[in-house]
Amino acid sequence: MRSLEYFEAHPVFTHAEFLAAHTARGRSPSTSNNLLARHLAAKRLIRVRRGLYATVPRGMSPERAAVDPYLIASHLADDAVVAYHAALQFFGRSYSVWHRFHYLTGRRGPAFSFRNMEFVPVLRRKLFGNESAGEDAVLETSHSGGRVRVTTLERALVDVLDSPDKGGGWEEIWRSLEMIEFFAIDAVLRYTRSIGSALTAARVGFYLEQHRDSLMLEEQHLIEFEKMAPDQARYLDGSRKPGKLIKRWNLIVPEYVLGRGWEEPAG
Repeated sequence: MRSLEYFEAHPVFTHAEFLAAHTARGRSPSTSNNLLARHLAAKRLIRVRRGLYATVPRGMSPERAAVDPYLIASHLADDAVVAYHAALQFFGRSYSVWHRFHYLTGRRGPAFSFRNMEFVPVLRRKLFGNESAGEDAVLETSHSGGRVRVTTLERALVDVLDSPDKGGGWEEIWRSLEMIEFFAIDAVLRYTRSIGSALTAARVGFYLEQHRDSLMLEEQHLIEFEKMAPDQARYLDGSRKPGKLIKRWNLIVPEYVLGRGWEEPAG
């Protein structure tokens, strides 16, 4: 595959990916590196950061060329997976549009910014009982001419309730999740179990119970989450705001969340 053909087929790519494709045709690494340098100088490529490039569409300047953030996030590590609020936004299920994109990876590293976008790595957690539960909850799909790895909506539901700061807080989480009409509840249950957190299980169960009619959930579904709830009362979040104890889940829920205070008219 010639360089220009490769660029057209790969809107975002890493140095290693280009090198592997180009040297497979018998070119030397030094020749491949020289070609990259030439195309950068000719403004056919944008250097997103060291070792990561984006293609400039024909007839467009690098300054005006848009670079898809989900393709960037998916190339920031070999195992990168778009997650949390970014996953909801990818599927068009976020209440607000963010310019911060969390991605899961097994490698520690700093966040970095490109243009007006921030990319934040989140260290992949160890799962309990069944490690495959995490990988089963990841999709690889075509997007904007490339490939994106992203968590399923079922995993995104659990992830933002497990780490509400990465979901934008309770109002953003509730409003975003309410844009999703259906969850494969068995997948939600399987991934929740794999996390091994009683507090997260209670949060998920509480959210599902609040939306049991719209999601058409049966009591047996909720019972399975109730079995994993904490034995003692826990606060919904780390702020320890006073609220009402929801005994079934042993959760102290602020009235603002329980009564959906964000829907109250201003003033």
